[in-house]
Amino acid sequence: MNREMVKKRSLPASIKGYLILSAMLVVSWAFFRILTPHNFGSLENLVNYFEASLITTVGALGFYFVMVMGMFDFSIGANIMTSAIVGCLLAGPMGLGYVGLVLGCLLTGTLIGCINGGLYIALKIPSMIVTTGLALIYESIANYLGGSVVQTLPSNLRAFGQAPANMLLALVAILLSYFLLNYTKIGTYTYAIGSNERIAQNMGVNVDRYKWLAFLISGFFFGLMAILTISYGSSMVAVTGMASMSRNFIPTMGCFFGVAFKKYGIPIQAIIIGEFFVNLIFFGFIALGAPTAVQDVITGLALLIIITLTVRNQPDEIVK
Repeated sequence: MNREMVKKRSLPASIKGYLILSAMLVVSWAFFRILTPHNFGSLENLVNYFEASLITTVGALGFYFVMVMGMFDFSIGANIMTSAIVGCLLAGPMGLGYVGLVLGCLLTGTLIGCINGGLYIALKIPSMIVTTGLALIYESIANYLGGSVVQTLPSNLRAFGQAPANMLLALVAILLSYFLLNYTKIGTYTYAIGSNERIAQNMGVNVDRYKWLAFLISGFFFGLMAILTISYGSSMVAVTGMASMSRNFIPTMGCFFGVAFKKYGIPIQAIIIGEFFVNLIFFGFIALGAPTAVQDVITGLALLIIITLTVRNQPDEIVK
């Protein structure tokens, strides 16, 4: 009898998740607001922080399909960089305007995702090794296309760098990811494979096909992120020697929030709020005038903590 009463009184899992995320936001906001009351945390600042977080939120939504299956992608930054440069070249020098920007970014990002998934399936080696090698190739391609010169998006083609266009594009990405995860076989099999690949395969799921689809979907979302990135920053320059990996971490951190809060039934909501939380911390340290090295240390520690709390291999889990 007592147990039944406790169950009835306990909060729904989703509410618990929202409360935890809300507490994280409030505590981090209050901490930096108290330390730097004049240049952090106003309503206008919070809106700007949220708009900036939408860029990486879009990429994290796509990466979630890959990560929830237990795979990884070290070519995120290279994908975004290459896609943005292709879109910028088609939009500006080739005179295709917004059509060139959108199609160039989306097709390039999706193609890279397709290649990542195809080679991962074909080579049968861990995804992080495959995507690390491919990242070097994508960087070289971007460097060749961009000619080691900064590619600047014309000022009349930067609508996606500000409201309302950036919010509308992010909303499309959010709704698309929610639909795929909750109302299609892709979402069902994604969770089934992530939960237990062997059981999913024994039930007749074509595991290789849906792993490939996960990379393809993530590539499409990275293409969307490339549109927002080049529009917000207005320029992109190709880098080599794995320097593009610096763009990997913020989408990855947001994605870990999704994995962590999947048990509460709010992975997409957690990614959105998680990315906002990460940006809140970054802008807080900027307001404090903290050196870049300190910010990097905090970022690294935060990433390690999140990984430790969210990703724990089971004894029989497959390393992917």
